[in-house]
Amino acid sequence: MRRATPDPMIEARRRGPIPKDVDPTIEVLVNDIIAKVADKWTMLILEALDEHGTLRFTQLGKAVGRISQKMLTQTVRQMERDGLVRRTVHPVIPPHVDYTLTPLGESLGAAFCGVWIWAETHHAEIERARRAFAAAGEASDVSACIETP
Repeated sequence: MRRATPDPMIEARRRGPIPKDVDPTIEVLVNDIIAKVADKWTMLILEALDEHGTLRFTQLGKAVGRISQKMLTQTVRQMERDGLVRRTVHPVIPPHVDYTLTPLGESLGAAFCGVWIWAETHHAEIERARRAFAAAGEASDVSACIETP
């Protein structure tokens, strides 16, 4: 994912104090967006459109890779519903459909870019922690198999 320029409005609010009261409507929206963004297909489609620009449906499927036509259809429809993707149907025979990111979709890509950078920065630490956890699990598995008198 390419590095996006930060949105000055978001950056100013992020650096400001944490609000004391949380608007329940915003909380529901945030939980909904996180659930969708956590979906790997949404992020892969977002990345493909960010890298390649406007793509036809079949090109988008190839760029994402290993996604069924049904899942691609469901995901881009949801992204279109949320205003992240613009779908353009060309009235030709045979008809074809193009997908492109909207400015809102581009801004979500910029937000995800921060997660990408975080993962890249902390990759070695995460791998060390995973190895340590696996080793501790193996040690406890071995000790559970040893009979005590």
